[in-house]
Amino acid sequence: MKRLNDCRLYVITGENYHPGRTMLDVMEQALIGGADIVQLRAKDTPKREVLAQAYALRELTQRYEVPFIVNDHLDIALAVGADGVHLGQDDLPLAEARRILGPDKIIGISTHGIKQALEAERGGADYIGVGPVYPTGTKPGRTAVTTDYVREAAERVKLPFVAIGGITLDNVNAVLDAGAAWICAVSAIVGSEDVAGACRSFLHHIRLKQIDSMISSSRKVCVNGREERTTARTVLELVEQLNLRDKRIVVELNGEIVPIESWVSAPLTEGAVVELVHFVGGG
Repeated sequence: MKRLNDCRLYVITGENYHPGRTMLDVMEQALIGGADIVQLRAKDTPKREVLAQAYALRELTQRYEVPFIVNDHLDIALAVGADGVHLGQDDLPLAEARRILGPDKIIGISTHGIKQALEAERGGADYIGVGPVYPTGTKPGRTAVTTDYVREAAERVKLPFVAIGGITLDNVNAVLDAGAAWICAVSAIVGSEDVAGACRSFLHHIRLKQIDSMISSSRKVCVNGREERTTARTVLELVEQLNLRDKRIVVELNGEIVPIESWVSAPLTEGAVVELVHFVGGG
């Protein structure tokens, strides 16, 4: 099962966006396209029908080994063995939900401002929703938080967060540029004629942003006479990236030996010259 920190594309059901196609077929296409977490959201559906949908989606997501989240209904989540629930600001309080669900279930909380986000973080949420970033039919009347809140969440919130609300292939880059690493789309995916293709397109944008971020955060160093690019910020991080942490090595940084106890704080700057020398003890 995928960890939340590794998730990149969150897809929510929205039957009103795909008349003539079943929810299960549409969500399977989303999973084929790479969706790595699925939420059942059925605000106006009779509860017995929501339960049947939840059982079907639980079986489907287990086959694809992705987390399955139920919106609002803790009882349904427990009944079908869902991985967790997603709650809004007016739903059951986080502490009560945790007491009912226990420590191992995922609890996500919708937030519309940094105060709510930090409260959810302190309260023990596993992730938060940040939105609606843009006006959206799934939250009629809710004022868009814009990418300003996405940027603030990226700077101040340590929890995984998913940007949601009105996100399309036309504006997703602006959301990613603001600091989102995890995107949720409803109508732009489940309302697409090519659901799997829409998912792949979103993931393409997300991966390109990840590559750009890695390049921008990397630095050029010389390791044993060879020029390398690395995201390591310290000698210790470089040693670990090179899988040498458990080897007996001497590290020389810019002509000076770095004691092993100083690796964690010895900074790697652009143009640093590093020599890594293996040695074998003996008598």
